[in-house]
Amino acid sequence: MEQILIPHKRAKELAGMLHEVSKSLGCKVELKEENLVLISGPGYEEYNAKNVIQAFGRGFEMKVAEKLLLEDYFSKYVYLKDLFRNEAQIRRIKARVIGRNGRTKEYMQEVSGASISIYGNTIGVIGTVEQIDIAVTALNVLLKGGTHKKAYRIMERKRRDFRLKG
Repeated sequence: MEQILIPHKRAKELAGMLHEVSKSLGCKVELKEENLVLISGPGYEEYNAKNVIQAFGRGFEMKVAEKLLLEDYFSKYVYLKDLFRNEAQIRRIKARVIGRNGRTKEYMQEVSGASISIYGNTIGVIGTVEQIDIAVTALNVLLKGGTHKKAYRIMERKRRDFRLKG
């Protein structure tokens, strides 16, 4: 049995779809207390279900989180509190990653092919290894204070390199 805590807001959303989620994950998914999720089932399915529920808790829609059930999809999280000291810095970085009217995040998703979620103090990325690599490369540029133009250029070059190799 696996246990995972997710934010209260996300737990409320999960409560409305527990039956469907249990069915699609192949495990019994229960909500205990306000935000404690219990997952029980066969070992491999339980492990995958935990990853999906964690991704959902980190702001991804359930359909996107369920991509983690596929063999070639993975997730990566950047915990902003580990990198920045105060809330003002975290807000500034989140704003840089989201961009005006969400355009930066949208463009990064379009170029990389990965799904990106900014929720709380976490930035999450779901995709194939190559997609995650492309998106995280651009994220790192922005996190280190680089310009959007530089992040886009590096991301586009990396995508082009993957296409030439693949």
